[in-house]
Amino acid sequence: MDEFLDNFDGMPFPSVTSIYQVLTRKKPIEDSSESKLAKVLSAFDLTALGIGSTLGVGVYVLAGEVSKQYAGPAVVVSFLIAAIASIFAGLCYAEFGARVPKAGSAYIYSYVTIGEFIAFIIGWNLILEYAIGSASVVKGLSTYLDSLCGYAMRDFLGAHLPINVDGLGDYPDIFAFGVTLLFSWAIAFGAKESTRVNNVFTMLNLGVVLFVIVAGLFKVSTTNWSLPKEKVPEGYGEGGFMPYGVSGIIKGAAVCFYGFIGFDCIATAGEEAKNPKKSIPFAVITSLAMIFLAYFGVSTVLTMMLPYYEQDESAPLPHVFRIYGWVAAEYIVSIGAMFGLCASLMGAMFPLPRIVFAMANDGLLFKFMGEISPKYKTPFNGTLLTGFLTGVLAAIFNLSQLVNMMSIGTLLAYSMVASCVLILRYECDERRDLKQLGNGRTLNDYNETNCALWRQLFNTSNSMVPTKASSRIVTVMTTLYSVWCVLFSQVVTIYEEDFIHKLLIAVSAVPLVLMLYIIARQPVSGSQLSFKVPFVPWLPGISILINIYLMVKLDQLTWMRFGIWIVIGLAIFFSYGIRNSRLRQQDARSSVVTLHESSELSSLNDDKYCTETPLMCVQNSS
Repeated sequence: MDEFLDNFDGMPFPSVTSIYQVLTRKKPIEDSSESKLAKVLSAFDLTALGIGSTLGVGVYVLAGEVSKQYAGPAVVVSFLIAAIASIFAGLCYAEFGARVPKAGSAYIYSYVTIGEFIAFIIGWNLILEYAIGSASVVKGLSTYLDSLCGYAMRDFLGAHLPINVDGLGDYPDIFAFGVTLLFSWAIAFGAKESTRVNNVFTMLNLGVVLFVIVAGLFKVSTTNWSLPKEKVPEGYGEGGFMPYGVSGIIKGAAVCFYGFIGFDCIATAGEEAKNPKKSIPFAVITSLAMIFLAYFGVSTVLTMMLPYYEQDESAPLPHVFRIYGWVAAEYIVSIGAMFGLCASLMGAMFPLPRIVFAMANDGLLFKFMGEISPKYKTPFNGTLLTGFLTGVLAAIFNLSQLVNMMSIGTLLAYSMVASCVLILRYECDERRDLKQLGNGRTLNDYNETNCALWRQLFNTSNSMVPTKASSRIVTVMTTLYSVWCVLFSQVVTIYEEDFIHKLLIAVSAVPLVLMLYIIARQPVSGSQLSFKVPFVPWLPGISILINIYLMVKLDQLTWMRFGIWIVIGLAIFFSYGIRNSRLRQQDARSSVVTLHESSELSSLNDDKYCTETPLMCVQNSS
């Protein structure tokens, strides 16, 4: 709060306007500062990074779990719905990657559109997402390897180094801690070197997925997709392709959606890409397409080889090959799972220090965390520190109850990016708009005193160039749309099983359509980008609705933990970040320069006045 008081000397408390101005300071889109990170990543590197971070343990687990518990053979439809929802978010990331090719992903995107405070919240959530994501992956890697060795590590450490604390693990996972530090060193030594390792893991992972699909084709049977009800055991639905109905497919899609989380790490490496404005959109779309094909192929083969109710929920692929007596295939799949987990770990750990670097470089986190190594051209301190903290989480914590926290941070980031796309697509840039007037476009300015509100909302004058009024309308409508999505999601969650209240759900959806239509009526910005999201505002609007709906479906305990994490972040922001913000320092320097120039001009005018007065007196006396 000291910064607010500094802006208003003599006032006991800052005004609402001053607080709003400080919290909504925006970073210029075209940042002229030269990047200290090495630009070494190609489109192939970024694509492999996205595939590796996303196509990890999910491809070896999700298909069996979703088919048995939620969707049956229609798991392929669940993956399709989840892929479409993910592509909606991916398209928004692709546009921002072309617009703002900087390290920081959703953090930097919200910084240039909404303001400093929301950007910090988003960045703080991304740190949570990647830290827990990395810890859970390395924990899964340790557990998987331990199971192959007959749980020797669990028995030895549990007997000699037990942890008798509620909420923590049964024993310190030394292997997970060591692997995390090893991967941290690999990432710290250089972006190109670490992506080479990731490329190898990813190619091996994709090779194993292709092997599963091709090998499984020799044992598929379409009868497993049309099983009659009398052959289905009790508690496993009605048989057929959709044994659990449409609601089961939707529930399965919600679970499958988490299998696509991770592609946003591509955007965090934008500052290290050789040609980010083209390679980021390409990498996002290509990685999501390949991930969907892998999920679709594996789930198709899996449910055709074995009835959905006989699937193994924890390790479906080794299970189905074991039933057919293919021992070699079982071991190949197990090895592939190890490589998949390593690629997922690399993809999860790679963006974490980039987020910390971006926030520290902007002054919102401690400066030493953003220092770039002159030798390796990477945020060396931030990489090792975040790796150490991730290793501690993986070693001593029981992460089974914390996995949902990763999802809530990711979904919030997806929603913010989609909102930012809407705001920037209809932004007002007076300098650019003046240039476009010579290209035949007419500027019909909003006259707020003579024009009715409904005329402004629906743009009845068919204005072609955005103004401050139209941009303000889009910002307000986007905010109201997000709030209404929360209320609508609550209604759907309460009455989704009650078909009598379908009319209530339909009526509550009308305001959502109306607000998107109002946004669609506003004049669009003329910014020229190498990639743009199609069907704006409808596609980003649907993305926001899906993300908020999935957030509402999370349990209350997850929201409580999320609230605690936010409180810690707010303490850092108001005690350190708001004082050391680089934007604040730039504003302070600009104010000093302006004040100095105005004082010099005033002094010059005073001197002129003093020298002219005697001359006037002399002329009058003569």
